[in-house]
Amino acid sequence: MKKVLGPKVVATVAAAERALPPQIQEALGELVGAAREGLLALSVGVGLGVVHELMELEVEEVVGAKGKHNSERTAKRHGRGDGSMTLGGRRVQVRRPRIRSADDKRELCVETYEYFADRDPLTRAVMDRMLAGVSTRRFARVGESVGEEIEQASSATSKTSVSEMFVERTTTALEELMSRRLDDVRLAVMMLDGLEIAGRTHVVALGITTDGVKIPLGLWEGSTENATLARTLLADLVDRGLDPEQAILFVIDGSKALRRAIKDVFGEHALVHRCHRHKERNVCDLLPERDRDQVRARMRAAWSLTEPTLAEQRLELLAAELDRSWPDAARSLHEGLDDTLTLMRLEISGQLAKTLCSTNPCESMIEIVRYTQRNVKRWQDGDMRKRWTAAGMLAAEQQFRRIIGYRDLAKLVIAIERHALLAALNDQPRQEVAEPVTV
Repeated sequence: MKKVLGPKVVATVAAAERALPPQIQEALGELVGAAREGLLALSVGVGLGVVHELMELEVEEVVGAKGKHNSERTAKRHGRGDGSMTLGGRRVQVRRPRIRSADDKRELCVETYEYFADRDPLTRAVMDRMLAGVSTRRFARVGESVGEEIEQASSATSKTSVSEMFVERTTTALEELMSRRLDDVRLAVMMLDGLEIAGRTHVVALGITTDGVKIPLGLWEGSTENATLARTLLADLVDRGLDPEQAILFVIDGSKALRRAIKDVFGEHALVHRCHRHKERNVCDLLPERDRDQVRARMRAAWSLTEPTLAEQRLELLAAELDRSWPDAARSLHEGLDDTLTLMRLEISGQLAKTLCSTNPCESMIEIVRYTQRNVKRWQDGDMRKRWTAAGMLAAEQQFRRIIGYRDLAKLVIAIERHALLAALNDQPRQEVAEPVTV
């Protein structure tokens, strides 16, 4: 049943409304109108009002109150000018106050306006939407309404403006990625893999710190995944401060070019583990469909062992059997077989071994890069490819979590250091005992 207000209550409400100043009543009316257009429109309306109030307070603090003469003032009001600021994913026009020095020689900045006029929030919104698959033409339409009046006066949402801002933001992302200092980065693992974009190859590097944190390290572009390309990338990491003497396990997809580049930059005894999943695919792709599951199961059973000698014997036996019927598959299994047992020789097992036995962490990053590029139809130049890849790698970094099994990374580092020490001792030339000289 609907409740009816009594005449005294109605009279009280009406009196309260009449008691409000006209400016407050007008402001409340504007807020109610903005609220009907959406929450963002209400927020932008309130935000503009707050910004104007803050600018006026700053001007009053610098110049002094209006109508009060101050012989010691250092600045004076200088009217208003047109300006814009970022609100609701677009540039909104505002009238900003201006102030000049008391001697009228230079204009002083209004710090409140400078802060809100920063274009970074808008370019960040552009980058987020573009990486999410929004085209430059649809950028303005996917945003929530900021109110009809503000929408008509807003700018920086056209196709050209959005494209320019995205180029600017991705250029910054590429520079950020390729200039990261690595002096204080302590890596336990580095994964390298290739990504093909429009007939060109990007070699990307993903680092895993001793704490289990994943870090995109860099990328380099070339025509193929060759040793020169990989060597350039690794040398660049060293130039940016990465210590080549620290104990690092390199996990690669099996590329001979990557293997050679690691040897050239990090030394003869750098430890390399070959991805199990890539090896499986390389072997099984050379087999008929009926034999693939059985061969894959036998390979995985061998890799699940803890004794490297026994695992190697079983894989050699499998290769011998394949050689009678499918010699190409046998050769593929033989190629780089020793590198697939590196983790086992380091006595790494459990969750950490499952994480590092393949390049899946790096491939997950690459999949995010590919997803962000899914709507690109025309690649204009190499710089565009690198900008998009760098932006995708940094976007993937925001989703990273510590790897599974990270608590055992200290054990891995100790094992790698032990291997390096033994290798160094074995490399030392044997000291020959000199025969006594008879005078």
